[in-house]
Amino acid sequence: MDSSRYEISTTRFESFIWISKEVNVDIKAVSWHSLIKIQFAPLLPLRRWLNSFRIHNPKTARTICRMIPDRCPFERTVTVFGVPIFKIPPLCKLNPLYQELVNLRFRALCYLADECGEDVSVYFSCPKW
Repeated sequence: MDSSRYEISTTRFESFIWISKEVNVDIKAVSWHSLIKIQFAPLLPLRRWLNSFRIHNPKTARTICRMIPDRCPFERTVTVFGVPIFKIPPLCKLNPLYQELVNLRFRALCYLADECGEDVSVYFSCPKW
């Protein structure tokens, strides 16, 4: 470190601050509009509630596993005479609460498997062959 570029200055709080001689900050040039960020998140309370939801009852965990599907129910492959024409992509990721719901289902499955000792394979849908 080049000690000629930096100098130590003390403040009235008796702390040390490294100040570069090349950096000049004009506090008057900083506007308050650039410091204030307005965040519009109307679903944030619901997201926090879903993330903080604790599962203590096997009946609640089973209900959650049945209500929240393990894969997107809207994903389809359209076939005509056995020939795939087009595929509809999974639309669940457009849901703004998708990640929170998947995490809630995972926590319910873990509770049933770890705490209750149940077989959780019944909560997964089989692929249609």
